[in-house]
Amino acid sequence: MTNLSQLSIALVGCGKMGGAMLRGWREAGLRDVEIFDPHPLSEEFKDLGRHESLSDFSSLASHMDMLVLAVKPQVMKEVCKQLAPGLPEDLPVLSIAAGQGISSFQGYFSAGQPVIRAMPNTPAAIGKGITVACPSAGVTAGQKDIAERLLSAVGEVLWTANEGDMDAVTAVSGSGPAYVFYFMEALAKAGEAAGLEADFAMKLARRTVIGSAALADFESAVPAATLRENVTSPGGTTQAALEILMDGTFQDSLDKAVQAATKRSKELSG
Repeated sequence: MTNLSQLSIALVGCGKMGGAMLRGWREAGLRDVEIFDPHPLSEEFKDLGRHESLSDFSSLASHMDMLVLAVKPQVMKEVCKQLAPGLPEDLPVLSIAAGQGISSFQGYFSAGQPVIRAMPNTPAAIGKGITVACPSAGVTAGQKDIAERLLSAVGEVLWTANEGDMDAVTAVSGSGPAYVFYFMEALAKAGEAAGLEADFAMKLARRTVIGSAALADFESAVPAATLRENVTSPGGTTQAALEILMDGTFQDSLDKAVQAATKRSKELSG
């Protein structure tokens, strides 16, 4: 696998996700990175060079191994428009923006531009993310290896050859942490309704979610349904609760939520 210390990377956008990736790269040994962001960098990145303007990109592009785009979907078109004149046709582009399809980038840049569309999630900020990546037809094995190395610095990486999967991926794992946090909120509120103090209930809910996720990770070969059944004694308290949760409405709401997020991802890709 490619050694990060040997790479030269251009990072456009150093917000929450871009910053999380940069943090992981540095810990993995990456030193040669050019950052393009109009906003001041956080204190931990002060030793790195920052370019306020994308106009500097063309003079640096020729020695870059990959261009990483970590800006919001709403500004992506304008950013790509500014990058296009100085972008070599063989320089691979790695995008982590939601709802931006490969064809969009090959429209902004050259038709044969090697593009990797990726969808990480916010646990990448602590190296616990999951990223799904999809390469365009022109991506070489070497370019895919570079992307794998960059993305694996912030968590696990899965690949799909079917770009049609990416909207659902965005809805499940990209947006998924928000669903988990909402469940945590809801569980804490339910604890309050049962008579617990708010802070106490939230502590219980938070640690229960964290511990359950850690157990699921530790017992990764065990199906989630089996882990659930292991907690559920016949006629016990857990069964009483699950009879309410598993009446169909919870699954139906989650289905609708994922469908709504998938639909929105498709709309963003235009």
